[in-house]
Amino acid sequence: MSKIGFIGCGNMGSAMIRGILRGNVAAPQDVCASAVSEKTKKKITEDLGIKCAESNCAVTEFADILFLAVKPQYYEKVLTEIAPVIRPEQIIVTIAPGKTLRWIEETLLEGQSAEPEPAFKIVRTMPNTPAMVGEGMTGVCFNQNVTEEELKKVMPVLESFGKAEIVPEKLLDVVTAVAGSSPAYVFMMIEAMADGAVADGMPRAQAIRFAAQAVRGSAEMVLSLGKHPAELKDMVCSPGGTTMEAVRVLEARGLRSALIEAEKACVAKSRGM
Repeated sequence: MSKIGFIGCGNMGSAMIRGILRGNVAAPQDVCASAVSEKTKKKITEDLGIKCAESNCAVTEFADILFLAVKPQYYEKVLTEIAPVIRPEQIIVTIAPGKTLRWIEETLLEGQSAEPEPAFKIVRTMPNTPAMVGEGMTGVCFNQNVTEEELKKVMPVLESFGKAEIVPEKLLDVVTAVAGSSPAYVFMMIEAMADGAVADGMPRAQAIRFAAQAVRGSAEMVLSLGKHPAELKDMVCSPGGTTMEAVRVLEARGLRSALIEAEKACVAKSRGM
């Protein structure tokens, strides 16, 4: 069983670790994380029940599979710091939008003085926050140094907190928009649906439950039935009925185009990071 390390243990890192432990992908003693704040260090040992590393280099030396779970703006500093202690057989997994495989390789090379140049094994991913409840969706790509056998070690880790699919790197920014950031769009939609119900007299807590369960069930229909979303929509829209009237208003107000434009803006932002 591989030893798994996390540099950073915020919301996403914690969600991933919980999935790894829940799925028995690794035992608590085989998972280690580092953090800056004392509060997070306490969470690592007391809440998650895993090892807390003294430093980023210490967790790097511990891990066979190393997750870089820090914000994109800290990647350069962290990569430069850990580059001297990265081992040739080690698999590095990143979760930052905009940080390409090539950029990661070049940044690591700047931090090493080994001759000849080492061949880093890098897996680039884009998970999302539903990983917190075991329903994440993660896009995955990897560089030429990662073997098929090594990928078979990484994928079960990523699938322990949801679904994971391999995509070309050029599509990873699209994954950011359609999965990585999209829970925020869905939360906004649930809030708005609940607001509408509250406006017509339903208590807010109950309205949120109705809206959230409707979204949850609708998503499950798409995934389970294998039908196009448009076909499922038509199944609900009876001629002259209430749903068709609601759909007419949504089309008039630009729901579809607003979502498309939001995703395009998200992709552009990701590519510029």
